[in-house]
Amino acid sequence: MPKTRVADINIHYDTYGQGEPLVLIMGLGGGSSMWWRQVAFFSPEYQVVTFDSRGVGLTDKPDTPYSMDMLVDDAAGLLERLGIASAHVYGVSMGGMVAQELALRYPKLVSSLMLGATTCGGEHAVMPPQQTLQELFGIMSLAPAEAVKVSTAMTFSATFIERHPEKIHEWLVKGAESPPSPTGFKRQAEAAAGFDTYDRLPQIGVPTLVMAGTADQLIPAENSRILVSRIPNAKLVLFEGAGHGYLWEAEEEANRTVRDFLKQHPESTGTGRKGC
Repeated sequence: MPKTRVADINIHYDTYGQGEPLVLIMGLGGGSSMWWRQVAFFSPEYQVVTFDSRGVGLTDKPDTPYSMDMLVDDAAGLLERLGIASAHVYGVSMGGMVAQELALRYPKLVSSLMLGATTCGGEHAVMPPQQTLQELFGIMSLAPAEAVKVSTAMTFSATFIERHPEKIHEWLVKGAESPPSPTGFKRQAEAAAGFDTYDRLPQIGVPTLVMAGTADQLIPAENSRILVSRIPNAKLVLFEGAGHGYLWEAEEEANRTVRDFLKQHPESTGTGRKGC
């Protein structure tokens, strides 16, 4: 399992396939293993890059204050170490926050942007109910069985949980492969709390696709509409009845939507590699 040194930490990453680089950034407390379905779908045509963010999985978990700038610099530094000059970037939830800042602070690194179940943050964000936030931030203090139960209920719609227990089981197994530490989860949450791109979103100059489930409890779909209203020429796709975990609930439709978007916006170089 490869690692590379970026700034003050060692980052675990994986690459799959060949072609234009496609970087996948998971959300709060989620590791690279959670992208297994997307890796299988996209790697026959793209060079897919996944990684464990600071505080998660096999990446270092320093107990120091994290900031969104720090998480963004980690991602940019990883791409530099891999020799990737530009890439399609797909981030979900907190990973979508990192992706927004990556496009704003490192515009040459991002050839197209895909934002899933995420928000601009700040005072313009549409927040979930206070009880939902309390449950989210209390997960790491719960006994494992209870934490799993709460996390599952917040991530998926009740209908999906009832109809697809086998997919829920697979999601739980994959999540266990790259879990957050209590420290890492807390530090990531602190970084996300100060996030706000609303005023800067019109500066994003790359093709952008915004996606969400209409039944998202954690980051209500109205946040996606706000993003589309602020990012020039952004496209919005909503998955009816899906929760925060639309990646798995609406897997086939979501993957096809992203693939079609990528086909419409290929990299001009076709490689994204430095020196090519």
